[in-house]
Amino acid sequence: MRAQRVPVDYRPCSARRSSLSAVTGLNVMSDPCSFSSFTRCVTKHLNLHLHLDFDRHVIRGRVALTVEVLEDRFSTLTLDSSDLSVVSVTANGQPARFSLGPKHSFKGTPLEITLPFDLSRGQHVIVEVTYETSPSATALQWLTPEQTAGKKHPYLFSQCQAHHCRSMIPCQDTPSIKHTYYAQVSVPKDLVTVMSAVRDGQEVDPQDSGRIIYRFRQTVPMPSYLIAIVAGALESREIGPRSRVWSEKEFVDKAAFEFSETEAMLKTAEELAGPYVWGQYDVLVLPPSFPYGGMENPCLTFATPTLLVIAHEISHSWTGNLVTNKTWEHFWLNEGHTVYLERMIGRCLESEQFRQFKAIGGWKDLQDSVNTFGANNPLTNLVPSLQDVNPDDAFSSVPYEKGFALLYHLEEQLGGPEVFMGFVKSYIQRFAYSSVTTEEWKNYLFAYFKDKVDILNKVDWNAWMFTPGMPPVKPQYDTTMADACNALSQRWLQAKDQDLNSFKQSDVKTLSSHQVIEFLSLLLQEDPLPLTHVKKMQEVYDLNAYMNAEIRFRWLRLCVRSRWEEVVPLALKMATDQGRMKFTRPLFREVFNFEKFRDEALRVFLAHRAGMHPVTSGLVSKDLKVDVSNAASQ
Repeated sequence: MRAQRVPVDYRPCSARRSSLSAVTGLNVMSDPCSFSSFTRCVTKHLNLHLHLDFDRHVIRGRVALTVEVLEDRFSTLTLDSSDLSVVSVTANGQPARFSLGPKHSFKGTPLEITLPFDLSRGQHVIVEVTYETSPSATALQWLTPEQTAGKKHPYLFSQCQAHHCRSMIPCQDTPSIKHTYYAQVSVPKDLVTVMSAVRDGQEVDPQDSGRIIYRFRQTVPMPSYLIAIVAGALESREIGPRSRVWSEKEFVDKAAFEFSETEAMLKTAEELAGPYVWGQYDVLVLPPSFPYGGMENPCLTFATPTLLVIAHEISHSWTGNLVTNKTWEHFWLNEGHTVYLERMIGRCLESEQFRQFKAIGGWKDLQDSVNTFGANNPLTNLVPSLQDVNPDDAFSSVPYEKGFALLYHLEEQLGGPEVFMGFVKSYIQRFAYSSVTTEEWKNYLFAYFKDKVDILNKVDWNAWMFTPGMPPVKPQYDTTMADACNALSQRWLQAKDQDLNSFKQSDVKTLSSHQVIEFLSLLLQEDPLPLTHVKKMQEVYDLNAYMNAEIRFRWLRLCVRSRWEEVVPLALKMATDQGRMKFTRPLFREVFNFEKFRDEALRVFLAHRAGMHPVTSGLVSKDLKVDVSNAASQ
């Protein structure tokens, strides 16, 4: 994997040969994270029958894939699978031969299927696979009753992004392919199931009167990574004409209050980006072990108690779910546009200064990611090569914030937010229901701004797309809201011990929570403060009392860096009370880097690892240099 520094011809001429593959070493017609070739056949629909077994922590499944053939004399296909036990395969009702190939470190195992007949281009075949998942399926987290708020019933949730759907369902697990789905899910009658689809009724399971079958249909084509399922002691409350909030009853009323602005945000997003096509927009508040702040599953956004603003997940209904990156190398198309749209929603609901302020914070997050990876790491490219790279390892704020910075830079060059938002809306309409590459986006940009090609030709596309590190241009954001944060952080950085009594509680009382976050972020970019300073900061501002997760996370990191020993237990508590990788990984890393508490960081991680999401525990073990196989045997 290498960073390319090749000048690229990006003329928007549709007749010219695709150059992106030559430039990046990427084969545009395949997905390096999938075994399934979408040049030979594509899945159009999935019909799922799932039986959730909470005793054995497995799903017994049957999936019928409606597959369209794209070549003549077609007789074999490959599906992605990971730790699945395959019982049988049929094609149009006839038995089909199948074999599982060698297991790959992160791609799983190719499921090779030989049809009992040949097919021609344009024909369809229904391939049905009967299978069972593994208790260690990476898409699934099974929670014991003790890990839930109610403590009485077990809980299951899935997280398929980026490439984990294959551990739950044998499929063409690539964002290049979009399909509809129908599902029937059997669960114990004390539990409620919801999915990333519209609810379609329920009935007592005819095979077992102690279970209920819930039915779902998703009529909008979507990629496999957006298939989502949750089962638990769930209740719901209406929060708008097309929205409900779901969670355990202990959280549901608080969640309904937290997400009461959902409809206002949806309407604002529709004004900016076009109609909301998914019908229902529900929010599910998960137990705290969920590894992400939110996940934009269609019809059912997953959120954690630490997710305070849902504008980002709402924006994904257009950028990501409706228009999708073709492979994970083009992940910035999902996330950069979503951050751009999210901040435009903030501009409409708050102010342009608020949007600018959020952009400044995003630039710092980008600097943090680049510092963590290393400025020469190819994973800090906007368009990285993921050949032999686990997409989980590539996950960072780079596609979000480097992507946003590029779009904001283009906005500045091309006529301002209204003009550029016009392009974004047009791009969404042009590529709705499909998956796109960076080159397709780029060609459409040139076509849309055909009268401003001279401006576009001056952009250093190679530096933005294929060069690691920070972007070639730093946008000049409006600092009005940031100036107060800068001034306060500078006072603390320059203060001598004798100056500490000049700080007063009123310093932070005039700041919004967003500004307090920025103040702490600025301090985290500098050398650690003396211990006397952070102790004084706690005495004057009482930051330990803040429950806002974004503030608390930064404050605890700041204290650990200043070697405040009494704060270490609080940092480890936050790292384990919730499982959001954005918080958990840096907190563990900070304590691990405090030499005196390195062993304590390892001890706490190993004690809590079993309750973490598999993706989180895998990445924290890498951060702490733990050999999980050895640790498991001890």
